[in-house]
Amino acid sequence: MQEFLATFFNIEVMRAAAPILLQGLRMTVLLVLVAVPLGFAGGVVIALLSVIRHPLVRWPLVAWVDFFRAFPPLVLLVFIYAGLPFAGIEIGAFTSVAIGFFLNTSSYYGEILRAGIESIPRGQMEAARSTGLSAVQAMIWVILPQGFRNVLPDLVSNTLEVVKLTSIASVVALPELLFQARQAQSVTYNPSPIVAAALLYFLLLWPVVRLLSRLEHKAIARH
Repeated sequence: MQEFLATFFNIEVMRAAAPILLQGLRMTVLLVLVAVPLGFAGGVVIALLSVIRHPLVRWPLVAWVDFFRAFPPLVLLVFIYAGLPFAGIEIGAFTSVAIGFFLNTSSYYGEILRAGIESIPRGQMEAARSTGLSAVQAMIWVILPQGFRNVLPDLVSNTLEVVKLTSIASVVALPELLFQARQAQSVTYNPSPIVAAALLYFLLLWPVVRLLSRLEHKAIARH
């Protein structure tokens, strides 16, 4: 037992690695604050475009969403960071991650919001139009907020997945939490920094998990 604790829960090693781990945590939080709003904004645009039934809009949009939902985000990230320079496009690590996450997460947010919009009865649009609102105004001010509420648990769940996905940014040497933990491990020759990083991820995500659980219970109670 003592050997196990010394290997995986070495307090001295964790204390020594704390400064670099906290730097990584700050980068992870910054990445989340950029990736989630960007992905959500892109998802709103995709959801609004999805109500347009014209083939010139519908089929390219379906192809776009399906492609980026099916394309592995890790491969997408490596392609943007390491592949585009061969075409003369140099992009830094943080920007590469932000673009990759935007393309991937906006497709998921878009599909969730599209389902929320489609869950609203058509009579809601007709009622909103009867008050003098245009179709665009009715969609933005009446339909979209209701659809948002209907799929709020799914949106929170997807956001949780986005936060966990930030760990793949380490493959492009972005100094987020996992990358810094691996750096500390290589210096200390001890896995305790990885364990400490896992605990930090847990502390970061646990409140979101509890919020999601509460939202799911409320959704079940409404039905």
